[in-house]
Amino acid sequence: QVQLVESGGGLVQAGGSLRLSCAASGRTFRDSTMSWFRQAPGKEREFVAAISWDGDDTNYADFARGRFRISRDNAKNMLYLGMNSLMPEDTAVYSCARKWSDTSDYDLTGYDSWGQGTQVAVSS
Repeated sequence: QVQLVESGGGLVQAGGSLRLSCAASGRTFRDSTMSWFRQAPGKEREFVAAISWDGDDTNYADFARGRFRISRDNAKNMLYLGMNSLMPEDTAVYSCARKWSDTSDYDLTGYDSWGQGTQVAVSS
């Protein structure tokens, strides 16, 4: 497992941008697919984006494709999520997670390490 701590959330107006960061500790980060999830009030946690261990492959939820960009810096043990053209419906707690199994990126059971999350609020 790895320990994960997110930062970078905040309040932004619709159309604005944010960059979320996830600091990882533990030697398995560099070998692992990493993902971002989000959970809005009263809704289930949902997949946002995933990135392979080497950064060569990415996967995005439909709502994120074209607006969000996932990236990583293995030398710094950091994961990032750049978000542009934010909308009120993007308001949620965003969490990073480490994938341990070869299941679908969308499958929550395939993740064994989660951060505490960072709040993103988008005003209209």
